[in-house]
Amino acid sequence: MLIIGCDLHTRYQQIAMLDGETGELVERRLRHDNGEARAFYARLPEPAIVGIEATFSAPWFERLLAEFRHELWVGDAARIRAQAVRAQKTDQRDAAHLLNLLDTERFPRLWIPSPPQRDLRQLLRHRHKLVGMRTAVKNQLQFLAMGQGICRGRKLWNAPGRAELESLELPPWTHRRCQELLKMLDQLEAAIAPLDEAVAEEAELCPEAVRLMSHPGVGPVTALAFVLTLGPVERFRRSRQVVSYLGLNPREHSSGGRQRLGGISKQGNTTLRWLLVESAQTAARLDPELQRAYQRLKFRRTASVAKVAIARKLAVRLYWMLRQQIDYAQLARMSGSPSSGVVPQAGSES
Repeated sequence: MLIIGCDLHTRYQQIAMLDGETGELVERRLRHDNGEARAFYARLPEPAIVGIEATFSAPWFERLLAEFRHELWVGDAARIRAQAVRAQKTDQRDAAHLLNLLDTERFPRLWIPSPPQRDLRQLLRHRHKLVGMRTAVKNQLQFLAMGQGICRGRKLWNAPGRAELESLELPPWTHRRCQELLKMLDQLEAAIAPLDEAVAEEAELCPEAVRLMSHPGVGPVTALAFVLTLGPVERFRRSRQVVSYLGLNPREHSSGGRQRLGGISKQGNTTLRWLLVESAQTAARLDPELQRAYQRLKFRRTASVAKVAIARKLAVRLYWMLRQQIDYAQLARMSGSPSSGVVPQAGSES
């Protein structure tokens, strides 16, 4: 079996290849633009395991290896770097380090979603970016309206508010800016609408997303993003691991018997974490238990802290709904509080 440590870059890759039978070590630098990398993998006499860091998406490289029946392993970049002892860092050392981790069975391999799942992720990411652009445009229009003494809030976007905004008497360049922002807003609305329909259709085709949508405040976007980001729920034995995976756990720097906790780590998927916070605000209005928890935390701390805490509780609930294969109605019927009704058996942690 051939094993290859590959330090992958955009224009080239540095490899360190070991033949398990002969012990021969080969180190090479392969360019991508002239077909050198393709020719190298095509000439290999047998299928190989190629290990890379999870640095950037390279679907072309994955397709290339699949074409010649090689296996691609993607490793956790932080854990790979943590196992490097030497302070010197070069492409050759990185490739050799990856090869050593593969050879000694210490390579921190990550779960990789399938190509269709990654394509659905692009749908959600594209929609999320457009929604952010729409929010930025709306904020600019709100600023222009408030400068003219019009404070309508959300009512600025209904028919009367839009008519009032268009009828403002503004200086020439301010008027032009307002008109172009309104035009951009219409274009973004037209682009987002079909994406919303596509997300709703894909969510209806996913049984796990349909189950999550039974929870108040969880719509197709959040449900589908949660399923696609977590992948097989069996990967996580405890909800604490899910919270850490999503970056909703607090930073900690404890030493000498003194515990020091900070803000959330933010080490997970940024889009899903934002969606959970948004969904948590709606869920806190519709679910009695979450509403009580939100009001209590808001009184003791701040509203922003309460929102994040409810997002964490919501993520735990969604995890156990997938793990136990139950919907919100079954969750609410369980003895005790909904959150405690779906924890593992006594003696284990959630």
